[in-house]
Amino acid sequence: MAADPRAVVTGRRSRALAKGAPGEGYPFNWSIRRWLEGETATPDRIDDLSAFAASVAGFLLSLQRIDAADGPRAGPHSAYRGAPPAHYDDETRRALAALDGHIDTGRASAVWDAALETAWSGPPAWFHGDIASGNLLVREGRLAAVIDFGTSGVGDPACDLVIAWTMFSGDSRATFRSAVGQDPATWARARGWALWKALIVLAREIDGNEEEAATQRRVIDELLTRHEDLD
Repeated sequence: MAADPRAVVTGRRSRALAKGAPGEGYPFNWSIRRWLEGETATPDRIDDLSAFAASVAGFLLSLQRIDAADGPRAGPHSAYRGAPPAHYDDETRRALAALDGHIDTGRASAVWDAALETAWSGPPAWFHGDIASGNLLVREGRLAAVIDFGTSGVGDPACDLVIAWTMFSGDSRATFRSAVGQDPATWARARGWALWKALIVLAREIDGNEEEAATQRRVIDELLTRHEDLD
C-alpha cells in the first residue's frame, strides 16, 4: 500500500498506542490510539456546510488515489460495503414489505432496483465504508479528521457517497456531487446504499424511537423526491 488511508485529511494518522487480542468479555481485536483533536461534525459546529462538503469530497478523492493493490477486498470485514448492494437485497425487500403503507414503497423499490442494475466498472478503489457525521471531526468549523476505518477496504466507492443524503442537502449536496464526481451508475448504487440503511432502521424503529424514525423518514423522502437530480 503506497500510503495509510487514515492520513489523507491532515497528513497525520492516529498512531496505535496499544493493541489487544480477543479475550474473555470482548471477543474482538482492539486498539488504543493517539487522541485526535476535534468534535463530532454537527451542523451547528460547521461554519460553511458547502465548504465542508467539498472537504469531505476531497478526502474521498485522496483516499481513492491511494494504491489499492494490497488493500483488503470488500467482504464480511467491511459489512460488504464496497461490494454490490445486492448482498442486502433480501433484507431490503423485507424492510419494504414491513413499511408498506408507511412510505411510498413503489418508488422506493424503483430506486433499489436501479441500484441493482449497475456495477462498478473501474479498478478496485479504497473506500472508508462509513462516511457519516459521527466519524467526521471538526475544528474551528472545518473538517479536521476522519475516524473509524474499521469497515474500510478496496472495491466500489459508491457506499461513501451516502452522506449526500444523510448530511447534505441543497447547495451542499450539489457541491459534494460536483466535487466528488462519479458517473450516474455509481450515484444510483449510492442511492441504493442510503435507501437500504434508512429502510432497515426505519422498519426497526417505527414503533419505538420516534426521533430516529423521523430522521430515517427524512432521508427516505430526500432519496425518493430528489433522486432525479443525480441522474
